[in-house]
Amino acid sequence: MASVETQPIIESLPDLGSSETMSLEEIRHEALRAACEEHPHLLEYISRLRASGFSIPDYRPVLSRKMADITEPNLVYPAGTDGIFIHILHDDSGDRHNYIPIEPTTSLDLSGLMREVEDACIAVSENIPGINPDHDRKEHLLSYVDQVTTEQEIAPPGVLEKYLHFLRRSDDITVPKIKVNQRELAGIKYLFIRDKVRMGLLDALILDPYIEDISCSGLGAVFVEHKIFKSLKSTIVFSNLDELDDFVIRLAERVRQPITYRKPIADATLPDGSRINIVFGRDVSKRGSNFSVRKFSEVPLSIFDMVEFGTVDYQMLAYLSLAVSNGMNIFVSGESASGKTALLNALTVFIPPRAKVISIEDTPELQVPHQNWIREVVQTTRSDDTSGAVTTFDLLKAALRQRPNEIIVGEIRGKEGNIAFQAMQTGRSVMATFHAASIEKLIQRITGDPINVPTTYIDNLNIAVLMGIVRLPNGKIGRRVTSIAEIVGWDSLSKSFNIAEAFRFDQATDSYEFTGYMTSYIMEFKIALMLGIPANQKTRIYAEVQKRATILERLHKEKGVTGFYEVLDVLSRAQKEGLF
Repeated sequence: MASVETQPIIESLPDLGSSETMSLEEIRHEALRAACEEHPHLLEYISRLRASGFSIPDYRPVLSRKMADITEPNLVYPAGTDGIFIHILHDDSGDRHNYIPIEPTTSLDLSGLMREVEDACIAVSENIPGINPDHDRKEHLLSYVDQVTTEQEIAPPGVLEKYLHFLRRSDDITVPKIKVNQRELAGIKYLFIRDKVRMGLLDALILDPYIEDISCSGLGAVFVEHKIFKSLKSTIVFSNLDELDDFVIRLAERVRQPITYRKPIADATLPDGSRINIVFGRDVSKRGSNFSVRKFSEVPLSIFDMVEFGTVDYQMLAYLSLAVSNGMNIFVSGESASGKTALLNALTVFIPPRAKVISIEDTPELQVPHQNWIREVVQTTRSDDTSGAVTTFDLLKAALRQRPNEIIVGEIRGKEGNIAFQAMQTGRSVMATFHAASIEKLIQRITGDPINVPTTYIDNLNIAVLMGIVRLPNGKIGRRVTSIAEIVGWDSLSKSFNIAEAFRFDQATDSYEFTGYMTSYIMEFKIALMLGIPANQKTRIYAEVQKRATILERLHKEKGVTGFYEVLDVLSRAQKEGLF
């Protein structure tokens, strides 16, 4: 089913032919049978699937990370609350499995009826109250559909009842309402909301909580990055350049960032917080217009989610908990999509619960759980005159006047990095993400243009957590903290930095080594003193690291604490009682 608004072509995989709907009794899986009973379009889809030679898919109300080991997936799970389901189907002929959205309109052809309904709404628009921006736009649109359609096939007797099935145009001519059955009316209402209020063809992908990224690289299929099944090929396919251009133009208008041939690039934030980038036209993108959506997760990953993924271990978390809670300045650095922001957000649970926190971002991604949290977002201007823009640099300067305990910068790219180091010098704790694949590259970028931090100031940055996308021993790809480096200082004689590695990732065994055990500069010469440990007993700090690692492991494995806010609640209580 293609959207009338955008009209790109959706090629269904597999190529399902028509078939009679199977009976519910034929479905043995109780949960799937219940879902099909509530949503007839799911039963119709499965019937067509079986008629095409495929087995009935497994039904999973909730997915787990363990499902990543399924080599030939054939399963369905719900996405959203509007009767949308997703079918993950293996593909023997390609390098990616198929991602198939199952919508209430999947088995219906409503293109003709949609045109009729839209034309009818236009015809009587002067007689229909306009949309009040202060009220629910969705309810307004649904009321329009109700006014121009009727479910009754035959008008009941009586003049009054008869005229209830007609509508009056602006030229005072009455025309019959559009006759539809219950399924068609439900499908029309679904498409009206999907295409005119939400994100059109991408809506099912946006609503799917297991999607991390959505990518259209031009003509061809739209690809998704799935949290469980990784890179998948969706059944949304653009095969015409004009249709693709039309789609991205409407997409840009939907996010209120119009694009033209003079301004072909748009960046915006969707209502749910997801980030979208659009590139328009064949002049700048030879395969046609393209777009990508980086999904926003309503509930951030917790430190224990990170442990389950293998990104960190308990000992590293214990080390970082001491660093964060004692005001160390930390950069989480790495390549794109290596998980920098996710880790930075997870580490915020270690910030003392009574701290005043200010976050500064280009697009709002961080979800700091503290009550005294000021959330600042960069404001750009659409005109060529940039005098009205509010940059990260501006917000960071303003933050210094607000006396925060912790400043978190979503990403440091330019001259705001210099202000961040000034903040460190004044005693403010700073955490940020940074694009650099190694500690050497990180320092080169910090000391080079446009950040230009003097080399003698670099030791204000205490710790650099380096992240990477690596190939694991089992052949899979994973996100890992590849190193935690401590910046000791600048040696003026050798003209070099003293760097000590606290943790190192062993790719061969997919494990971590505490290389800074008994030699950590940050632990012994900074944090031990803050905790009141005498200088001649500074190695006692390693017992504290181990104690915290044991507490974290027990909370996770024995107490079953996993969720982000659950972790925060437990650790906050433990900090108040002096246990952590």
